[in-house]
Order: sequence, then structure tokens, then C-alpha cells
Amino acid sequence: MNAFRLAGDMTHLLSIILLLLKIRATKSCAGISLKTQELYVIVFMSRYLDLFRTYYSLYNSLMKIIFLGTSMCIVWYMRSHKVVRQTYNNDEDTFRHFFLVLPCFVLALLVHRNFTFIEILWTFSLYLESVAILPQLVLLQKSSNIDNLTGTYVFLLGAYRGLYLFNWVYRFFTENHRVRWIPWLSGLIQTAIYTDFFYYYIRSWKNREKLKLPA
Repeated sequence: MNAFRLAGDMTHLLSIILLLLKIRATKSCAGISLKTQELYVIVFMSRYLDLFRTYYSLYNSLMKIIFLGTSMCIVWYMRSHKVVRQTYNNDEDTFRHFFLVLPCFVLALLVHRNFTFIEILWTFSLYLESVAILPQLVLLQKSSNIDNLTGTYVFLLGAYRGLYLFNWVYRFFTENHRVRWIPWLSGLIQTAIYTDFFYYYIRSWKNREKLKLPA
């Protein structure tokens, strides 16, 4: 465990806690893409199947349980909570997210490290995570009023992936850690997708303006 890995995990955790606090405190999920949250449930379910097979550490197991449980909790709030579900922007959250699932799965079948059930699902989860934020970004582009909590949530998600890239670079130079092209490339693609959002988020924060993404 190095500082970049720990910072990445904590940033990821903070983003989810911030989103849950927003939903619970305001009883609203306005500006949040259910499509993105459903994709994250698929990502975590695919990636953490080894939770029931292999024990690495208490920290590792707890983080997996937290990420899986909180992602399901968010989807439940947005789909089933009698108050929160009424605030969901269904008309604006129009990205056809399930069209991302099949191509990512086919790519995992074609480009993977080992052809095993667990390994294919792990690879699939990396590919899907790299594009899972797209429905959320499209929704923000359509929204004329992006609240600070939603903007910060998305920023923290992007920061988490950026910190993980630094983690891999650090391990490569200090631990003789071999390059694992699948997580490296998927992480780079995911970070690149956030680049435009980072620019407008930092600019709005610097100028103390309301965050607004170009259509």
C-alpha cells in the first residue's frame, strides 16, 4: 500500500459518501444519472467475485463490501425510495447505457490476461468502469443547473482514477511492478474522458461561477 493507492481509495470512498449524504439530506437525486449508478453496480459485482474465494486483507475485503453495498444502496434510493425516485431526471438521463455492456464484455473475451471466468469478469469490469461515467456527463451537459455536490462528486470520481494512475507509475519504479496494460490503458481512457469536465469544474471554482458544461 502506497500513498497514491490509499489516496485513490479514500477519494473514491469520499465521492460515494458525498453522493449518499446528498441523497439522504436533500431527499433528492436530481442531477444524478441512474444509468451510471447501475453500471457501477455491474462493475463492482463483476470485479469483486473473488471476495467469496480469496482473502487478501481486512482492508481489501472491507473496501470491496463498502463499494458494492453503497452502489446498490444508491440504485435502491433512486429506483425505490418513495420520495427520492420522484426527483430523478428521467427525461434527461437518456444515454443508452446497456449498449456499453455488450461491447465491453466482447472486448474482455478478446483481450484479457488469462482465459478464466474470474479473469474475464475482472477485465470486463475495468473496460466498463472506464466508460461508466458517460451517462452522468451527458446528463450534466443537459442540465442547466448543476449543484455543487453533484459537481464535486463527479470531480472526486475522476480524481480517484487519476491517483490510481500515479499508484501504478509509483509501483512500476519502486517495486519492479510489471506493466499491466489492461488496467493502465483503461485507466488512461477513463481519466481522459474526465479531462473536459475537470477543465470546466476548476474554471468555475476559480471564478466562483456556477458549474455549466457546454452542450
